Amino acid sequence: MGPSTRSLQQMAIFMTLFTGGGCSMMYYLMQKNFARSEYYRLPLERLSDHPVAMEILGAPPLKAHNIRLTDRHNRIDQTSAQIKIPVTGSKTGGYLYASSSKNISLNRWQLQEAVLQLREGGRIDILA
Repeated sequence: MGPSTRSLQQMAIFMTLFTGGGCSMMYYLMQKNFARSEYYRLPLERLSDHPVAMEILGAPPLKAHNIRLTDRHNRIDQTSAQIKIPVTGSKTGGYLYASSSKNISLNRWQLQEAVLQLREGGRIDILA
């Protein structure tokens, strides 16, 4: 005689919870890894140093949200990174689009482009 229906139901519930928890942990760790990376921090530092953009956003405080892992604007490889970071201040928010390349000899990322796209449609070149 095989396992009872009740034990199969319990096993299915346990596996669902276990799998969901594992996926949530992976998502959290990937976001944490992005937040620690140089190609993620550089554009946020430049945005924080841009008084006009900070005033329009109503920052400080500036809040950077998790990037969407499935967004086609987020592409990272060994030598280049293009990311779209959702940011908000107390007045408004938008997306910080950034492109970086890695200087192999210095083993450092260099910011090539950083543009803040506001919800209202305005664009601010952070590097200008």
